[in-house]
Amino acid sequence: MKLKGQGADAPALKNTSSAFTGVAPRRLDHLNLLSADVREFRRFMETCLGSRVTEMIQLDNGRIGGCWFTVNNKTYDLACTEEHGGGHARLHHVTYATDQREDILRAADIFLQHGVHIETGPHKHAIQGTFFLYVWEPAGNRVELANAGARLILDPDWEPVVWTETERKKGQAWGLKTIDTFHTHGTPPVRND
Repeated sequence: MKLKGQGADAPALKNTSSAFTGVAPRRLDHLNLLSADVREFRRFMETCLGSRVTEMIQLDNGRIGGCWFTVNNKTYDLACTEEHGGGHARLHHVTYATDQREDILRAADIFLQHGVHIETGPHKHAIQGTFFLYVWEPAGNRVELANAGARLILDPDWEPVVWTETERKKGQAWGLKTIDTFHTHGTPPVRND
């Protein structure tokens, strides 16, 4: 693969295992799955996996719009949010954690140089205050890079943080408004996705 703007005799881009190549995130942070029934997904996670809900979105109509789950002391390692794209049991995104916010800005340049679709960001989520960037890898899966830091829950009596529908609709603390594809795109794709 040649970078844009290089001549025919330029060497192909090589894949190396150096920690200084590419974005080099620190770790896998979390997955976000889509569900038509977040309440039922929550029941499965708590009853069958023994997971705890650490945060959730309570919609004005009484439905749960999303839940964040943990099976350890990390604030969450799995999220499930309401499906809005007409699919069934899809992946919304996989998130990799970076050491610092500057890593996400560097990642945006790397993605731009390699023709990777930047869906949105960098911005800061209103919920949880995470600095983030979303891209679609070549197969169409959404990948998030986030700098949330390592947040641990050590209180055995932890009560879930409940976000209201109004708070959720804020989208970003700063940056551009949440784009429509964020609420409809998932994999596998559905028609019109």
